[in-house]
Amino acid sequence: MMSIKKRSILFLGETYRADAITWMNGLKEFGDFEIITWELKTSNSGIFNRIKRIAEFGFAFLKIKKIIQLQKPDMIIAERTTSYGFLAALSGVKPVAIAQQGRTDLWPEKSILLPLKKIIQQYAFQKANLIHAWGPVMTISMIKSNVDMTKVLVLPKGIDLTQFGNENHANPEKICAIVTRSLSTEYRHDIILKSFAILNQKGIDFALTIIGDGAQLYKLKALAIELGIENKVHFTGRILNTDLPKLLQQSNIYISMPITEGVSASLFEAMATNCYPIVSDIAGNQSWIEHKKNGQLIPIDDYIKLGEALIWSFKNTDHRKKAVIQNRKFVEKNVDYSINMKIISNKYHQLIHTNTDYYLQSNNQLMLDLVNYYQLFPY
Repeated sequence: MMSIKKRSILFLGETYRADAITWMNGLKEFGDFEIITWELKTSNSGIFNRIKRIAEFGFAFLKIKKIIQLQKPDMIIAERTTSYGFLAALSGVKPVAIAQQGRTDLWPEKSILLPLKKIIQQYAFQKANLIHAWGPVMTISMIKSNVDMTKVLVLPKGIDLTQFGNENHANPEKICAIVTRSLSTEYRHDIILKSFAILNQKGIDFALTIIGDGAQLYKLKALAIELGIENKVHFTGRILNTDLPKLLQQSNIYISMPITEGVSASLFEAMATNCYPIVSDIAGNQSWIEHKKNGQLIPIDDYIKLGEALIWSFKNTDHRKKAVIQNRKFVEKNVDYSINMKIISNKYHQLIHTNTDYYLQSNNQLMLDLVNYYQLFPY
């Protein structure tokens, strides 16, 4: 019996990122796709690395074309419209699906190259067969860019609710807070530490867990010592993904203070595990959190307001209980990985099937045209 060849997808993006892993694993699990990957090798941190990364980007097209010739993928998907998405649009492979991860990528918004970035973004949007908006906030820039919104799928990838279970074992007698964002400056861990210094000065008991590794780790540890809270702050360093649900379930408050955000899977993970969310008041969080309804929204960099929110949230136990029940129901309805990734996988199969039919019809029409030509001009 002849076996049917698996459909293959070429993924352009940073494969180490948790949301990229979720995307690829979901396509394997629910779409039975084979995933081929390619990514830029140069780090995006620092001026020198950024220059090297742009140079690498310039030669990336040739490398991707070589992979396409060898692997012959049925489809290409990419994160970030202004870098990998642009390369996908140039590749010549159809269909193309791209996802805009955030407001900035290869070049920051204040860069002199911003006009070029906008041209690249518009080209990628135009060439894509499907555009992912992992949340409503991502559609704002698309509408401003006059994107054909019929190509846009507004749907989060979701989280695995079998891992992030509906239970919580946090100590009810004190604030057990957790931070799960990468230790980089845009997530403002220093502001979080300063807010807990306020709690410490007021004699309020707490335990703060900060997960992850990064360039800021030693600075943050030094700041915790300077603020006199080092004994109440636990820096875990890098952990296994399988350890994260347990740590969330041992916490009663989740904190995230980014200055910019697209769609945060870590927020969904906290909502699934009955952690009360206190997050920065930005568009990416406003899509999911309503202030003092199912969490709290705090002005960017305002550690005093954050400290006040922590105290208010802990004192108002009934409010927190209602909020976490509401949040769990929300993720079960809207952010279930097993449901959402099936929808995305099925959409990809439809796009590939439609493209294959179009290709076959075009070839058949070409053959008919040739037959007709030779009938008219036999010599």
